[in-house]
Amino acid sequence: MSYEIKNNSTNGKYDPKKADKKARVSLRNRRFQWRKINQDKELKKCIVRGLKDHWNPDEISGRMKKEKKPFYASKTAIYEWLRTARGNRYCEYLYSERYYKKKRTKKIERVMIPDRVGIDMRSKGAENRSRYGHWEKDAVCSGRNGSGALAVMQERKSRYIDAEKVSGFSPQKHNMAIMEMKKDKKMLSLTYDNGIENRYHQRLEIPSYFCDPYSSWQKGSVENANKMIRRYIPKKTNLAKIPQEYVDEIVFKINNKPRKILNYRSSLEVARANGVLLEISECPNSGVN
Repeated sequence: MSYEIKNNSTNGKYDPKKADKKARVSLRNRRFQWRKINQDKELKKCIVRGLKDHWNPDEISGRMKKEKKPFYASKTAIYEWLRTARGNRYCEYLYSERYYKKKRTKKIERVMIPDRVGIDMRSKGAENRSRYGHWEKDAVCSGRNGSGALAVMQERKSRYIDAEKVSGFSPQKHNMAIMEMKKDKKMLSLTYDNGIENRYHQRLEIPSYFCDPYSSWQKGSVENANKMIRRYIPKKTNLAKIPQEYVDEIVFKINNKPRKILNYRSSLEVARANGVLLEISECPNSGVN
């Protein structure tokens, strides 16, 4: 009752007929919130810019609210606008327009890992993401007719990612890539899958833990990072032909993306503020769209 009087009074007085009309108008406006996107040029410009940077509507809306922009649209309004004639052309930038879930097949474990320690032995700080510096590692491979791969890592708490090109799945090459990425980062532990490329993990002298066989979901953070990278480097791409500079640009772009789980801060902002990065690199001159 107090909500009704507060929101549907006119000049401090409550009139049932006027209140009913006001409530109907308010409901109609809520149903067509997407219309204001076409009417407000700055709002539309902000949304389109976010979509072209591959932010989803929730991330765009959340960032507008966090930055206290003079304009605002909810994620629902943005999705509704994308269904209209004027907004539909921007659907190509949505994640769902690029990827569809496919049936996953189990990977065959090709080799035993010497000195393998199971994921259940991981520290609480790593397990519950209460401490910065614990990473997950995975590999992105080329298409059937290509060569080369990417060694990809993600810090569990800040979601900060890094990636280095490698010539294949040689354990030595992957160790070299990890050491290159480790130079300017706090790294207390690494969580791997059971791939042959991780065979020489003990040579890195970093506490290492391994997922259970056929349980890649146990390192879901880096699996999600791989999906984001795949938006720029589709499957079947020959990674041998992709320069490291382009990979660096992709990584920088993803790390600057606002994340709902980080209260719409970017991974770079969180990593920088909490000592994950020992040195901060400059933004690459981007050729990534």
